Amino acid sequence: MGYDPSSSELEQYTTPLVEAELPCGATSWIRFKMAVEAGKLKVDVPSLRSLNEVEDLSRKTGDVHRLSKTDIEVLALAFELSLKNLDVTVVSDDYSIQNLAEKLHLQYVSLATLGIRYSQDWILLCPACRRRFAPDFRGASCPVCGTTLKRKSLRRRPATGKSKGKRFGY
Repeated sequence: MGYDPSSSELEQYTTPLVEAELPCGATSWIRFKMAVEAGKLKVDVPSLRSLNEVEDLSRKTGDVHRLSKTDIEVLALAFELSLKNLDVTVVSDDYSIQNLAEKLHLQYVSLATLGIRYSQDWILLCPACRRRFAPDFRGASCPVCGTTLKRKSLRRRPATGKSKGKRFGY
């Protein structure tokens, strides 16, 4: 079913990459187009600075491999709007988006899932030789023994970002 931007009276923003992901002619695409035409949903592009900040943070937290360009763009625009003192809430069921939103001190809300309970930082671990690698390590396998690396939580803290505000995202 998905999110219907026309159902909210709050100011809403999204990015061009979100629109590009919607299948042309599908219900979600029709809802999107109607909301934009009615002025209920604004499509905007984040600055390069905001994109770089979000990408850098995603590398540090270990979420970089779980986020698409669209996810990064949505979070960057939300971050940018929050710097303009707007009350921003990211709408997404994606746990990696929620984790990074938490790190960016952005509010977020889930539609169909319970959402994250903990904000986490990740590392890559070789289950065979137990070597640890930085979260932004680009290899899929251990350079020492060749075993496929696993993502492991390095540290976790209770998540606090669930609240109400201006809806943003998909």
